[in-house]
Amino acid sequence: MADTTVTGVKYQKTEAGYFEKRTLKRSAGFWGIWGLGVAAVISGEFSGWNLGTDTAGFGGMAIAVVIVIVMYFTMLFSIGEMAAALPHTGGAYSFARAALGPWGGFITGLAESIEYVVTTAVVVYFAAEYANGALDAFFGFQLPPFVMWIILYGVFVIVNALGAAIGFRLAIIVSILSIAILAVFVIVAFSTNTFNVDKLWDVKPDAGQSTFLPHGFGPVLLVIPFAMWFFLGIEELPLAAEETKNPQKDIPRAGVIALVTLLIAAVAIFVVNTGVNGAKEIQASGQPLLDGFALMVPKSLTGVLAIFALIGLLASLQGIMYAYGRNLYSLSRAGYYPKWLSITGKRQTPVIALVVGAVIGFVLLIIIDRATAAGGAASTIAGAIVLNIAIWGAVVSYIMQMISFVALRRRFPNAKRPYKSPTGIAGAVIAGIIALAIFIAFLFNQGYQIAIAAIAVVYIIGIILFGAVWRKRLVLSPEEEFAISKGLHGDPQVEGYDAMESEVFEGKA
Repeated sequence: MADTTVTGVKYQKTEAGYFEKRTLKRSAGFWGIWGLGVAAVISGEFSGWNLGTDTAGFGGMAIAVVIVIVMYFTMLFSIGEMAAALPHTGGAYSFARAALGPWGGFITGLAESIEYVVTTAVVVYFAAEYANGALDAFFGFQLPPFVMWIILYGVFVIVNALGAAIGFRLAIIVSILSIAILAVFVIVAFSTNTFNVDKLWDVKPDAGQSTFLPHGFGPVLLVIPFAMWFFLGIEELPLAAEETKNPQKDIPRAGVIALVTLLIAAVAIFVVNTGVNGAKEIQASGQPLLDGFALMVPKSLTGVLAIFALIGLLASLQGIMYAYGRNLYSLSRAGYYPKWLSITGKRQTPVIALVVGAVIGFVLLIIIDRATAAGGAASTIAGAIVLNIAIWGAVVSYIMQMISFVALRRRFPNAKRPYKSPTGIAGAVIAGIIALAIFIAFLFNQGYQIAIAAIAVVYIIGIILFGAVWRKRLVLSPEEEFAISKGLHGDPQVEGYDAMESEVFEGKA
């Protein structure tokens, strides 16, 4: 391979057929992208968000939810603009690569890899518990957890490997089913008079504090990560750019509609589920929606309720697995990770990346299982580690993407922007500041220290590998061409995947 050095990294000229072996197929329209966005997030409405209701009280948690809503809307507007201008599978890595250089691209891309691979493992972990609960209720037996993990990973790897069109259709179906289940919960809560406003305020106030903020304002910042579970994952939509028929139009528009859908669901469940279970009791629940249903319907329906909860988790499993597959694909296609990860199968899906991400997640679950085998506090610690690693990875990528938005506006003024954020630079700054505040809250919360240490180790290893090996083997993928051309090379499937090779390798760049 011929090679050349540009901006502190070394590019290799690809062999014949390199990109043909790494081809994706456009198959998603507006509703496919909407379904992907909702599916990736919807399990957060089923569980996870409730872990701060006692710590901050309903009022404090409500403030945290409002802060998170502001962050996600302003951030999604910014991401929508960048996705329309950079219609590449790289997503966050692509934005940061163009704005902040190769190191910025790597740091941001690695953060998303951690977020999506770990989040998928968390969803598999809880989905296995619900699936075993349903088996026990209907058939009187359960499978060993590791067997259920293998089944869940295997089924959804196969579904994703069968083709993007199938995955997008499945995302739409499970999203609609999940929303219907949430709607049923709200209807049943009011029709049975189980919802009680007084339960929203049942956390006993500290001396001198109010019912609205029973422990003062301080805990609000600490519970923001839990409020993020209502929307965590919606930022993955740009990863579908090269598989969307009209990415410049559909990704920004579908992203906003999906976020509005999730906002309605989140507010309804936050208020109604808390009003059924009680703010104090619901924080300790691992399955707040299921526990809420149990208070409203006969115990004989336990198996059915477990399946209801499982559907929401499977929806997110589909969406988040798609995300880590495309994230690993794009970074490896460009040489930031080993290139063989990006090879696509006959159905033009990143099969190898999907399998490798599943193996990493499965190994992580085995480690969690060993930690929880001791019982007691070990289970809580293990759960906190994986959940907070996912959130912290997300927050790092949010900060980097908002910095990238501001930098791209200034550095690439001539790049085509089919969609422009209605909140502009101000919105990106607001989202970035909120994400930075969450980042700082992590640093000062002892409960997150193990998660921070774990993610720091991953970053140290990744930075060493990138600095010593991978940065010397990069490829002129669409994301790299956009960055080098200052935004003039945009859509690879229109301009060709080797549009800049002659310019770079013949010294014309």
